[in-house]
Amino acid sequence: MATRPPYPTHPTGPTGGTLRHAHWWQRRWVRYGALSTLLTLSGLVILALVREQTGTEGFLVGLGLAVLPVPLLVASFRWLDRVEPGPWRNLVFSFAWGACAAALIAIVANSFATRWIATATADPSHADTLGATVIAPVVEETAKAAAILLVFLFRRRDFTGIVDGVVIAGVTATGFAFTENILYLGTAFGTDQLTGDSGIASVTAATFFVRVIMSPFAHPLFTVLTGIGFGIAALSGERRQVRRVLLPLLGLLLAMGMHAMWNGSSAFGEYGFFAVYAAFMVPAFGLLTWLVIWTRQRELRTVREELPAYVVAGWLAPGEPFALGSMRARRVARQYAHRRGGRAAARAVAQYEAYATSLAFLRHRGRRGRADADFLLRERELLHELWHRREFARPALEHAVAVTRAWPPGHGYGGYGAYGYGAPVPTPWPPYGHAGHVSHTGHVGQAAPAGRPHGPVYGPAAPYPAYNPYRT
Repeated sequence: MATRPPYPTHPTGPTGGTLRHAHWWQRRWVRYGALSTLLTLSGLVILALVREQTGTEGFLVGLGLAVLPVPLLVASFRWLDRVEPGPWRNLVFSFAWGACAAALIAIVANSFATRWIATATADPSHADTLGATVIAPVVEETAKAAAILLVFLFRRRDFTGIVDGVVIAGVTATGFAFTENILYLGTAFGTDQLTGDSGIASVTAATFFVRVIMSPFAHPLFTVLTGIGFGIAALSGERRQVRRVLLPLLGLLLAMGMHAMWNGSSAFGEYGFFAVYAAFMVPAFGLLTWLVIWTRQRELRTVREELPAYVVAGWLAPGEPFALGSMRARRVARQYAHRRGGRAAARAVAQYEAYATSLAFLRHRGRRGRADADFLLRERELLHELWHRREFARPALEHAVAVTRAWPPGHGYGGYGAYGYGAPVPTPWPPYGHAGHVSHTGHVGQAAPAGRPHGPVYGPAAPYPAYNPYRT
């Protein structure tokens, strides 16, 4: 019977003791409580402000129409995050921040700035134009970027690359657009009530068509540029502090510029809006969509390339890197586990896939010299999580490999049965004892006996390319 890896299962401090003592303001429940209180109060205030401007009936109509694109947008960003899905609490926080805190900041700051400009220039129409094209993009994109910054700083383990930045930014902007659409649609409904217009010629119908049908992706598209900046910064090493600061700022400036062009499109003539939409917004949306999907495929390739090192060390079975590097094979594995063991087994397999993906990304950063200070601790934690879910995950992944034929052509994979889980196969895998654990320096120690992996061994060893199992 395989033994448990002999390393601590809880984070320890520099002296080796568990981190039990902390100031009261550093406790998790205090931070969560303060954040929840802030978002709740922001939500109540923004609710009162929007209802005051739209009226109760307009608010309800705006709410019913504004909620329509939200499930589709959130589902799209969640789909992008399927390779290494982040926790739902990050998405809930992001949406709540965008819908409550960021929207409140925007309404208050935009109104104050527009009134101040109108008073200073004595030209209300010019103040409205300047507020929409200059003030609003700066205020709104900064307010939304605050959510990305908070996740980047305080949930760093969940923020490891471009896709994470895109998802957090997109969900935050979706929440912001939701509240803004309630305001615009509710106000349009109130206008129609005063003028008696209804049907497709009404202001409500026109607003709905422009904001919900034509451009539901507008706010997410702007803020995603900020998220990409944070995502690239997350890929940078801790020593590249200047790069980690400048890239998010550059992304924020690009988001402000695109937002300003979109808001100012009405000043380009009668068809200025449609010209900007067709010539700029749609191509930009297509380009960013391609970039995110390409990044997602690159993440799957990283999983296939990095995890074989842990196969050699005995932590993973031979076919697992292939199954974990294929979204179809992952889905088949979860379905198989659900049929055999129910919802709990399927959840364990999904968690195994997520932890294995995080492990692959962690090693990839380590090999490129971008590892954070807690590299070794994080690696141990991830291996520990995999070890405790192997009972459900390995049979499911074995089935997925057999069904989907996820291994590359010419590899000669023939299943695990003849060798057992974690055991070496004759070819092309090298014998155990010649290669093993990969440290953050890109080197390996001696591997464990088949089926009985041990904790990391930090001894002299050959660099990674010397034992790449795919090299011929």
